[in-house]
Amino acid sequence: MPVEEVARRKEELYLESLPSLKAVPEVLEHINMQYGRIPLAVVSGSTRESVRASLRSLQLLDKFETLVCAGDYKEGKPDPEAFLIAAARLNVKPPSCLVFEDGELGIVAAKGGEL
Repeated sequence: MPVEEVARRKEELYLESLPSLKAVPEVLEHINMQYGRIPLAVVSGSTRESVRASLRSLQLLDKFETLVCAGDYKEGKPDPEAFLIAAARLNVKPPSCLVFEDGELGIVAAKGGEL
């Protein structure tokens, strides 16, 4: 099976599963407490379409000033590039950023960018 077809099907299955998507309660609490007080961003290795659909499903899309998604950067995690782009778009110094990450490569990327 061609790689493009597998990727397309994976995305379809993910989008179909969105009604059962649940936010991490502690992260959701932080978003709701800080929305409007500090700038918020999402950094993801997923497509912009997938990220927007996920946030829309959770009713969070309007809470983020910027989304940094696959295609917005050249080097993926563990390279800090995507986090540094988010910080720059938010006009925030990287050491001032708080990162919530769900994967080890993302944690390495956040630390590598002094986030």
